Amino acid sequence: MPKVISRTCFALTIIGFSLVVSSCGYNTIPTLQEQAKARWSDVQNQYQRRADLIPNLVSTVQGYAAQEKNVLTAVVEARAKATQIKVDASDLTDPDKVKAFQDAQAQLTGALGRLLAVSENYPDLKSNANFLALQSQLEGTENRIAVARRDYIDAVRAFNTALRTFPTVIWAKTAFSGEKPMAEFTAATGAETPPQVKF
Repeated sequence: MPKVISRTCFALTIIGFSLVVSSCGYNTIPTLQEQAKARWSDVQNQYQRRADLIPNLVSTVQGYAAQEKNVLTAVVEARAKATQIKVDASDLTDPDKVKAFQDAQAQLTGALGRLLAVSENYPDLKSNANFLALQSQLEGTENRIAVARRDYIDAVRAFNTALRTFPTVIWAKTAFSGEKPMAEFTAATGAETPPQVKF
């Protein structure tokens, strides 16, 4: 009889320990980390989509506005720089690498904005079906980039919070002590200032 009680106690102890471990947040940190990495992949995917649209857009504008070489060159150079900077999931804890990536993408955004502003000077270009389709795709991609960045920021916030709050902080200090907070996107310099409109 004592062996039966002993086995029952042992089994109950194992079940109890399993329930405690499963509900204590051990899986929270890796789960949130993987979600943040997946959201980063979405961000990269949308930036790549934009980069893929640019050669067609530049070619279309070039056909109508060849004299705007400096604007076209700026877009091509900004695209080249933006696509050279790679930040994979292992670099997400390095704020400097994420900032360099973000700065390169912001430079490309600015160059594209100047290109689209130049297109306003060419009525034939503005009415070109190919240009209109590319412009629409680019606008849609910019919206997707904004959504992907927001989702990434939310996922990083959840992960970084889990590293500092109870009960997951216990696991962050022990089993996952090598995990560092992930870098978030920050607002571009000057984003807080509204653009000046001149008439």
